Amino acid sequence: MATSERYSVARALGFRSGLEVTVAKQLEDSGVKVEYETSKIKYKVDEVRTYTPDFVLPNGIVIETKGRFTSADRKKHLLIQKQHPNKDIRFVFTNSGGKISKGSKTSYADWCIKNRFLYADKLIPNSWILE
Repeated sequence: MATSERYSVARALGFRSGLEVTVAKQLEDSGVKVEYETSKIKYKVDEVRTYTPDFVLPNGIVIETKGRFTSADRKKHLLIQKQHPNKDIRFVFTNSGGKISKGSKTSYADWCIKNRFLYADKLIPNSWILE
């Protein structure tokens, strides 16, 4: 299926990406109520902004799914982490080995490790669901 078709299917199901569809199905198959973009976290840059997490597990773990992990995404998550140290935000990447920019040796995984975020590829680890 072409990228544009996958995007259309995801949008038709109420999601923004195929990865979000996959994670939602995983949660549903695990008997976990799917909470997609139902909560908001305020954070401050120059003014107050709102971050809408992709999923929040019943145990409070926030799951953010990412195909591309842009510089703006990384800055936002560092601000949120600093302003909300009690929030447990974790990433599920399409490919955690992806580089943060062209020519960089730093992968999404490297960035997460450096900044103390847990991460996984393609699916939420069952251990996160069971925590």
